[in-house]
Amino acid sequence: MLFYGPPGTGKTSTILALARQLFGPDNFRSRVLELNASDERGIAIVRDKIKNFARQTPRAQAVASDGQVYPCPPYKIIILDEADSMTQDAQAALRRIMETYARITRFCLVCNYVTRIIDPLASRCSKFRFRPLDPTSTSDRLKYIASAENITVSDEVVKTLISTSQGDLRRSITYLQSASRLSTSTTPPTPITPFDIQEIAGVVPDAVTNTLAATLGIDIVDDMDIDDGAAKKAQDFNVIRSKVKEIVREGYSAAQILSQLHDLVVDHPSLAAQKKSKCALIFAEADRPYATELTRSCGY
Repeated sequence: MLFYGPPGTGKTSTILALARQLFGPDNFRSRVLELNASDERGIAIVRDKIKNFARQTPRAQAVASDGQVYPCPPYKIIILDEADSMTQDAQAALRRIMETYARITRFCLVCNYVTRIIDPLASRCSKFRFRPLDPTSTSDRLKYIASAENITVSDEVVKTLISTSQGDLRRSITYLQSASRLSTSTTPPTPITPFDIQEIAGVVPDAVTNTLAATLGIDIVDDMDIDDGAAKKAQDFNVIRSKVKEIVREGYSAAQILSQLHDLVVDHPSLAAQKKSKCALIFAEADRPYATELTRSCGY
């Protein structure tokens, strides 16, 4: 199997839960081999560690120590987490091992980018695409965690956690944990606010983005949080420049502001589609130098 999709969507958790349900707690160690990105994944590991584990046939007991009966199918499972970080030589060597020991060993490749898996390897797998978690599922899980940890969170805080994490449940849980520690570090403890979540996530506060949009002349709907008087359209360039300088002095990320302005314009309920497309082209032109520099710094 090949699990691919954005991070924090439950790919590794799914295959681990499946393996534990198949083999139980006693047989898990002897029947399941998990290698993650922190392990060496060159061709030597594939030829030695993975091959030696694939050729073994350990006995399994259906009745576990907890008294439950597990299926214990006659094969083992090798989980390769972050498989897209493997070299092409290692992936090519893995292809032959998968063919040779398919009867007694099954493989599960977990990755974020399926395009980095070579075609001969991907064609031998059943592909399962994991999409970003929907807001309802994420909200239910966050509320469950907050209740279990005795953390008081409002619906607005949960909504902010979902919007800042963009479907990554692991990231939203991390933000919630950090916000909880900050709130309990004071005496008396302070309640968690949406602003706290945005500060932890490095996101520009909605009030700043909406105020800038209003200064640029974008009509802001009534339920958006903006400063008094900012909803008036800008009369000249000096007003816009003054507002931009004010945001620069605050130290906010220009790329983050562009991204949030883009989302605000695209999701605007009354802005015409032609105006949205023109704004998107302008955002692309403004973002291109940053994207080019980022790509060059990454070595691409």
